[in-house]
Amino acid sequence: MEIKSILTHPGGSHKDEFLACCVVLAKKAVAIERREPTDEDLADASICVLDVGHEHNPDKNNFDHHQFPADQIPTCSLSLILQHLELYKDARQFCDWLEPAEWFDCRGPNDTAKWLNVKREAIGQLNSPIDISLLRRFAKETLVTEDSPLWQMMKMIGEDLLNYITTLRERINFVKENSEFWPITINNETHYFIYLPRTEPLPEDASGGVSQFIEESGKENVIGIICPDRRGQGYGLSKFNDSPLLDFTKIEAFDDVHFAHKRGFIAKTSATEKSRLEALINAAIA
Repeated sequence: MEIKSILTHPGGSHKDEFLACCVVLAKKAVAIERREPTDEDLADASICVLDVGHEHNPDKNNFDHHQFPADQIPTCSLSLILQHLELYKDARQFCDWLEPAEWFDCRGPNDTAKWLNVKREAIGQLNSPIDISLLRRFAKETLVTEDSPLWQMMKMIGEDLLNYITTLRERINFVKENSEFWPITINNETHYFIYLPRTEPLPEDASGGVSQFIEESGKENVIGIICPDRRGQGYGLSKFNDSPLLDFTKIEAFDDVHFAHKRGFIAKTSATEKSRLEALINAAIA
């Protein structure tokens, strides 16, 4: 994005324009102004106008949604920026928080709670002090520049978000090319573990993309995951979708199991042979 500055609305700050600013900062390290735009601002493509101005015109780098009809599918300024960067489809697939954020910004907490089928109070209970502090600090500013710790944090958030979205597809493809589904019989019914072998070189986040690959594969009755342990030479064993059919505390006393969570959803083993890993997962059947 060839821009010289970002402009968003003054006053109270919301998650959508805050994250939209973060994403744009990751693409172009420029200052952020918080004020109402002029007609000249909207006509100037070198100024990225976010969440204000009542205009959605990507050619001029204007990304507001407030002029959309009330029955529009919830679409916020972050949605518009991700669409412009051709990342929205993957973002919606990989970021479970994105659609609720769109709903909250466009429809408010009451409709969002109904859509999520939760009590209205649950929306507030999910607030984080991290969100509150960052948004409050951003709301107090009229100009955020590179020498501000807030600007630096926003740039890091944008970089991490874009990196997650753009690299997860690569990790999913890695899992697809290297993994195996292992059958395991429980009560005369076939279930599956997905096994990802240790490769050389081992990706920095070897297990990243496993859950998404399972969902994309359409494989049913997957109850567990076996992935290389990033902290050792062995493997991590974990439940998939918190399956009640497994309890890894059942193997905590084994010599080659050096960790089993007391809640039974994960264990770590120094074992590397397939036969031993198969024995461990069979021993963990609840």
